[in-house]
Amino acid sequence: MLVPCRIGAQHSSSARRGLYVRAAPKAFGVALRPLPLRIICVPTAGKYGNSGGVDNERQIRNLTIIGFMGTGKSSVGRLVADLMHFTFLDTDDVIEARAGKTIGEIFEQHGETVFRDWERRIVEELTRRKKTVIATGGGLPANEANLTSLKTHSLVVCLWAGPEKIFERVRGQTHRPMLLNDPDPLARIHDLLSQREPFYRQADVLVNTELRSVREVAHQVVHQFRMAQAVHH
Repeated sequence: MLVPCRIGAQHSSSARRGLYVRAAPKAFGVALRPLPLRIICVPTAGKYGNSGGVDNERQIRNLTIIGFMGTGKSSVGRLVADLMHFTFLDTDDVIEARAGKTIGEIFEQHGETVFRDWERRIVEELTRRKKTVIATGGGLPANEANLTSLKTHSLVVCLWAGPEKIFERVRGQTHRPMLLNDPDPLARIHDLLSQREPFYRQADVLVNTELRSVREVAHQVVHQFRMAQAVHH
């Protein structure tokens, strides 16, 4: 099944002529990566409104950005918050501030289970937020309860990039505990992306960040958020 990409007026004439991508791709790294398109934006469950996508019963007052490490969640999120005059919140930053330790130190000293518990508690608190752009850690949506909770108050947008592009972006960074000391980080990225892909696909919107600037992605995300809010007003 093919669906038209939803785009705003700011995008290129080639995009406005109507680019088509596969709805609900089988696998991010396989189905989307080969497409030679500059703009890929997929509402994951049909049109906004009662026919699917963002259901009218949801209270969309925040915007949550999910996706794998290196897809630009924090950079895009900060710009989106600025454009919409929202507060920006990065769940990893909140955890570090409260724990008094870096994410890497939490993983090293206490293990991943403790870190995921921190994430769960932060997600519970987010239900009381409004006018907030939330950037999550890459593994946070892999907990189904987290994703369900986020959808009660947010439009959930997933930023995507293929494994090779992600590796290119994060190579040499020392604050990625899931890759730290791994002898084959690219293979690890492939494995983690494959595990998380079913959860990322549950986002309301998927946006490919591979060939787009942070500003282009941010404007697309704002456009999608305004479309979703229009349904609810």
